Amino acid sequence: MRRTHSADPSTAAHTKSLGRSDWHTIKTLLPYLWQYKWRVGVALLCLVAAKLANVGVPVLLKHIVDRLSTTPVLAAASIPLAFIVGYGLLRVSTSVFTELREFLFARVTQSAVHTIALKTFRHLHALNMRFHLNRRTGGVTREIDHGMRGISSLISFTLYSILPTLVEISLVLGYLMLHYEIWFSVIVVCSLCAYILFTVSVTNWRTRFRRQVNELDARAAARATDSLLNFETVKYFNNEEYEARRYDDTLKQQETTAVRVQQSLNLLNSGQQVLIGIGVTLILWRAAVGVHNGSMTLGDLVLVNAFMIQLYIPLNFLGVIYREIKQSLADMERMFKLLNEHQEIQDAPGAQPLQLRGAEVQFAHVDFSYESNRQILFDVSFTIPPGHTVAVVGPSGSGKSTLSRLLFRFYDVQNGSIAIDGQDIRQVTQASLRAAIGIVPQDTVLFNDTIFYNIAYGRPDATADEVIAAARVAHIHDFIHTLPQGYDTVVGERGLKLSGGEKQRVAIARTVLKNPTILVFDEATSALDSKTEQAIQAELLHIARGRTTLMIAHRLSTIASADRILVLEHGRIVEQGTHAELLARGGLYAQSWAIQQREKQQVKSSADELIR
Repeated sequence: MRRTHSADPSTAAHTKSLGRSDWHTIKTLLPYLWQYKWRVGVALLCLVAAKLANVGVPVLLKHIVDRLSTTPVLAAASIPLAFIVGYGLLRVSTSVFTELREFLFARVTQSAVHTIALKTFRHLHALNMRFHLNRRTGGVTREIDHGMRGISSLISFTLYSILPTLVEISLVLGYLMLHYEIWFSVIVVCSLCAYILFTVSVTNWRTRFRRQVNELDARAAARATDSLLNFETVKYFNNEEYEARRYDDTLKQQETTAVRVQQSLNLLNSGQQVLIGIGVTLILWRAAVGVHNGSMTLGDLVLVNAFMIQLYIPLNFLGVIYREIKQSLADMERMFKLLNEHQEIQDAPGAQPLQLRGAEVQFAHVDFSYESNRQILFDVSFTIPPGHTVAVVGPSGSGKSTLSRLLFRFYDVQNGSIAIDGQDIRQVTQASLRAAIGIVPQDTVLFNDTIFYNIAYGRPDATADEVIAAARVAHIHDFIHTLPQGYDTVVGERGLKLSGGEKQRVAIARTVLKNPTILVFDEATSALDSKTEQAIQAELLHIARGRTTLMIAHRLSTIASADRILVLEHGRIVEQGTHAELLARGGLYAQSWAIQQREKQQVKSSADELIR
């Protein structure tokens, strides 16, 4: 025991820290509940009424027992009818007021859960790309889910368990102090304090085991999920047994810790029952002495015994309630932390909607870095005139895709500026900026919904005819008609039921439906085979006609027709001009073109050889 005690200071400090955090979490929640203050007030009145009725039951029972004990002959007939009716009414009133309290408070709870969850969801979408690249999606959604459940649990346990018990303890103690000797109140207070202290101490001790079980459970689930998601990889490397052993190691640890959780629960329950037994015994002893010396009646003995039983029944669950409240507060705290996450990219005060006059895009002396110790772009300057196409090429890691992210204002530049029609994009609203730009990305990610839904996502209020028209422009309408469910075909997780070319066409249709003034093609065909690439490239050039377009590419053949080509290397523009001008210059672009043409010729020769 002494060794355990010596480790307590850090634990105590941790608990104290948690306590401060818990109160802060509760204070954050209160304004959401106070929106329905009249419901809260009436619900609390119902709570007090229910407990007054509950305390009144033993008091009335005392009078009935006293009447029976003083007039044993024809005792039932000698009991006033009002006592019998009153006893029944008090019993019914307890239930009615309890249900009415929950009826009134249900909307308060659900409204708070709804408001906070929606606010958190909106806030997450408002956070910058940096946060979303660093986050684990499953962890964030789990925190929202647990936070919502935590709010419901906290309100439920506080309003329906803790607060009613405190009200009842206060009423019982008040009655005992007014009508009986001080020892009854002393025994009740001491036994309750001992009970609560023991329960809280053991529950805090058990919490580390519970936390270990939760962590191991999450680890086991993560390993199982990761293994099953990578089912093909496991098969490729014949590692089924290896995966089973890893999973089994976690399950063994989980089993050992779960046994400790159960054994510590048995210790908690046993200790609680011992303390309850001592308290009830002492109360009965004092009541028996009172009956013996004539200062108390049999009804009084029944009354104090009933009081003790009524108090201990809800306290039997104190350990569970205390642990659940602490867990609920921790879950809520994590969700509120998401709400407090700094929104790095925000609309400037007084920001106005973007006013488009021709959609000229201008990068002026742009410097940018994702991390302070690694700069990505250095003094990048270029202009895309209205209706023109500018292509950006360069090796991987040169900063090409960063340009599109900056144009969408997923990040802000450190130096320089980006302007559209002379308006700095930091000074216009993000909504109007992104409404003006459409993108066909390299990796098209679709929602696990229908093809129709995914195309209509470009403009959710579009009609069915407009969606079909966009699909025709993207040359995917005929393919969709060959599917058994047509436009109602579900594309699967991340669109995996469709091929790369089919997904790209859905992305093109979605962008066509959005009908943006500015287009960005971010290596939109790099993952496709040559035949599919040529077909989709023709579609991209068709929809880019007359729009201000930024094309980011690795394969130079896809951007040869661009009005201007920028060559990016290590974050700097090292060459620029038309395709013919850059070839004539014989620089980096010409070298890359020659290499890619040789590779293309080798692939063609190999294909011809196979055919022969």
